[in-house]
Amino acid sequence: MAPLHAGPPPLSASAAVASSPSAARPLFVAGPYSHRRAAVTVTATGPSRKAFLSCPDHSPTGAQPRTGLSLAQARAPSSPPALVSSVEDLYEFICSGPLVDRVGYTKEKIAESIDRWLSCGVQVARLFRLNELQLSEAERARIYHFYIPVFLWCEDQVNEHRAKYNEDDDIPPLVIGVSAPQGSGKTTLVFALDYLFRVAGRNSTTLSIDDFYLTHEEQNQLRDNNPGNGLLELRGNAGSHDLQLSVETLESLLKLTKKDTKMKVPRYNKSAYGGRGDRADPSTWPEAEGPLEVVLFEGWMLGFKPLPNEVVKELEAVNKNLQAYYDAWDRFIKSWIVIKIREPSSVFQWRLQAEIAMRADGKPGMSDEEVMDFVSRYLPAYHAYLPTLYKEGPNGSDPDHLLVIDIDDGRNPITGTPDVQPTSNFSPPGPPSDL
Repeated sequence: MAPLHAGPPPLSASAAVASSPSAARPLFVAGPYSHRRAAVTVTATGPSRKAFLSCPDHSPTGAQPRTGLSLAQARAPSSPPALVSSVEDLYEFICSGPLVDRVGYTKEKIAESIDRWLSCGVQVARLFRLNELQLSEAERARIYHFYIPVFLWCEDQVNEHRAKYNEDDDIPPLVIGVSAPQGSGKTTLVFALDYLFRVAGRNSTTLSIDDFYLTHEEQNQLRDNNPGNGLLELRGNAGSHDLQLSVETLESLLKLTKKDTKMKVPRYNKSAYGGRGDRADPSTWPEAEGPLEVVLFEGWMLGFKPLPNEVVKELEAVNKNLQAYYDAWDRFIKSWIVIKIREPSSVFQWRLQAEIAMRADGKPGMSDEEVMDFVSRYLPAYHAYLPTLYKEGPNGSDPDHLLVIDIDDGRNPITGTPDVQPTSNFSPPGPPSDL
């Protein structure tokens, strides 16, 4: 599936009400959402009226969800037949998703929370500037089989985390790690999750392992200290990150438990120095504000476990560097999402697609040869560490707080994939290209 291009509308945007009977009438119109709202309402008095959906209350003091109801019984009696039929069709589509069981949902639970699914669907469609009435089958699957079930799982993880504390406690945010290969859609997923958390009234912030890359000067020093090692000539592998900055940032985020507290969050400028990159100027770093409830932390090598050196002889320096990463990153993560791919070579195709699209838009993009050179610096780590990640889970993870998402070559969730087999048959990359 072609990646969705993100362009968020204002968080306060609400549905426009058509003034003319001939105007297109969306089936599902979401009003402004408040996580304190207790009622679930579906209002439609006739064929010419819209159905206005409000998200159900998920606060501890809110109304309890109804149980034992069919989807038809859960709808308001005045809903017109066409609307009920459309909701029924979407309900069946949602229930057919490959992640339903993994996120702990049943048909009954989906029926009871259908308004929540519909409201989130409208929000995500607008986030990506899609017409919620004219979603393609692929777009509908991306939203209702992927983004929304993952968000609801994350929301459950946050609720469970916060339930461990007393009401008067300073509750640290939950750090959710998203480990996925480059090009697999993790950044877009995190973008959607962050937006859904914020419209639900929860403060959230995002981090990438890219934000902790060494400065340009430090990366040059790393290259000089490892002559002839193509895996450490450019940013990417273990050893090319500022782990002290990582620890300081994550520890500070965990302290954002009170209102009116805030901090700057690091960012990295990948386009600096002809694409070799440098840490962004601190004046451009975004702010995270307290009380913070969730930190979404994504990266291609999150959760990788060091292996015996005799298993990964070609990765000896990278493998040794990896030993320090648990204390710098993984120990802060209490819930994990792992996006599992069929074959690491897919990363090349995904990156190539992105570069071709950039060139078609008249933007600077890498040539096919440059893409191959770039990706070749990551493939050895994928082949070495992905099998253990998929078999044992991320470093230090709890199986009860782990969501594994298998995706196909189109980056859509599927029921399962064969395990990636470890291999050490790779050629070290040659001299760095002008990236």
